[in-house]
Amino acid sequence: QVRLVERGGGSVQSGGSLRLSCAASGINFKLYTMDWNHQAPGKQRELVARIESSGATNYTDSVKARFTISRDNVRNMVYLQMNSLNPGDRGVYYCSVKARGRVLWGQGNQVTVPS
Repeated sequence: QVRLVERGGGSVQSGGSLRLSCAASGINFKLYTMDWNHQAPGKQRELVARIESSGATNYTDSVKARFTISRDNVRNMVYLQMNSLNPGDRGVYYCSVKARGRVLWGQGNQVTVPS
């Protein structure tokens, strides 16, 4: 059974930083592309960062130069370092993986950035 467990959400002032983590189990982690997704209040979930099995990364324009995705293939972990946070970054963050023919999601972590 594939399982993704996230940690690290919270509340931070504008300009602050948070680090999210996602522990994966049930897959040969090093072979899979891992994603971080963001769902702002009242909006659809969207992909914000991706790291491939090779270590190559991609970011949506709104987070480039502020967010960094990384992975630890020994601990089966994926991380999202979020810097210079602003109110537009608030919402729920989910890690995800496409495995066994479907997209699998973590439980989500709330990030709050007061206006």
